[in-house]
Amino acid sequence: MPGSRLTQQERRRIALGLADGLAYAEIARRLDRPTSTVTREVMRNGGPTGYHADLAHRATERRARRRGRVAPRGPQPRPSARGRDLEAVRAYEETLVGVLVATGLPPMTARVLACLTLSESGSLTAAELARHLQVSPASVSKAVAFLDGQGLVRRDRGERRRERYTVDDDVWYRTMMTAARSTARLVETARQGIGVLGADSLAAARLETVVRVLDFVSESLGRTATQAREILAASTRVSTGVSTGATPGGT
Repeated sequence: MPGSRLTQQERRRIALGLADGLAYAEIARRLDRPTSTVTREVMRNGGPTGYHADLAHRATERRARRRGRVAPRGPQPRPSARGRDLEAVRAYEETLVGVLVATGLPPMTARVLACLTLSESGSLTAAELARHLQVSPASVSKAVAFLDGQGLVRRDRGERRRERYTVDDDVWYRTMMTAARSTARLVETARQGIGVLGADSLAAARLETVVRVLDFVSESLGRTATQAREILAASTRVSTGVSTGATPGGT
């Protein structure tokens, strides 16, 4: 079965799995398919909230017919860039998108973030993103606005005053810090609820548990992210030969 095209029945099982809230990996396991196959199928056909089995099947058949009409004769070399297998990279990109969506990112936002992260430069224009993702510039703009608001991308002016969107080495640090701040806000809100409900309330007791657990999580997440950032920065300085006080060639 792995390697063959998805059947209409399999697509219906994918749709049922999505409706039941199953992860891509679990759906793939039940179909005896690679997780990347399920991820690619869903993201190519509307995403986890817009996937419809019959529509996806018809769309796949139309794409296959178009490819058949323009398929070149003879064996063709597999495209590559910088030694990378582009087909494998695209499959991995869709897997990454599925994981980002599972963390709570909107599908288009996840696609833009994955695209930027996996680009060699880490920096693309709106037109380049739209072309790669085969979506409208407006869709890209909305996703970038969300990422910018979370501090996950940087806007730079490129050639001809075109904006370039960039992810840098701190993007995952900022992601973790954003999560820590969001958790801290939830902790503060829970504390306010305890005062409103009263100390003898069972609901207040539940909120007290929320405070104890999430306060620890928020503080630990922020501290660990900062420590990891400092360690990585130090290792980068060493690997690139940045001076740490010793003179070149000294003992």
